[in-house]
Amino acid sequence: MKLLEINNLTTEFTTPQGQVQAVRDVSYSLDRGEIFGIVGESGSGKSVGMLSLMGLLAANGRVVEGEILFNGEDISPVSQKYHGDKKAYEKKMETIRGNEIGMVFQDPMTGTAAGMQIEENLALAARRGSKRFLKPGITQKEREYYKERLASLGLGLEDRLTSKVGLLSGGQRQALTLLMATLKKPRLLLLDEHTAALDPK
Repeated sequence: MKLLEINNLTTEFTTPQGQVQAVRDVSYSLDRGEIFGIVGESGSGKSVGMLSLMGLLAANGRVVEGEILFNGEDISPVSQKYHGDKKAYEKKMETIRGNEIGMVFQDPMTGTAAGMQIEENLALAARRGSKRFLKPGITQKEREYYKERLASLGLGLEDRLTSKVGLLSGGQRQALTLLMATLKKPRLLLLDEHTAALDPK
């Protein structure tokens, strides 16, 4: 069984000029452990294809056709399983996003909460998909784990756990989003020009 299969995916946006197809009849598959790259010029639909897979399209966008199979299960919003029930689809995607499929966005400002501290952003990523209980915000054990993971980036962020993410540079935020996307060890990691804001090293 393939980890991911995309069959005849078509995504369109409603604009003042009418319907615009950003992704048209795209198909590909991915095995476990495989690295797969999509190359194309700006505006060719690479990012929209990934956002379609994650169920994160803008309000004026929608998948109109196609099949998205993740680990053998159809998670396309047009699947017969959902019968047009957006709430059921969104509930399913909430359990998959971050836990099963991680994503690092092209824009380093996306995927982090600028007004929250570094440790709070990491805690949100680590607890994604978990049940919420009343308990202390972040435990000392969690802080030590976050420090250890941040130290591996070599950016000194482990000494700035309480700094607001909005004060970080674009490159620092991009590195932080990479770390956040891998905290839960997802089965599939989507990277959308994830090194655009990073130093070459």
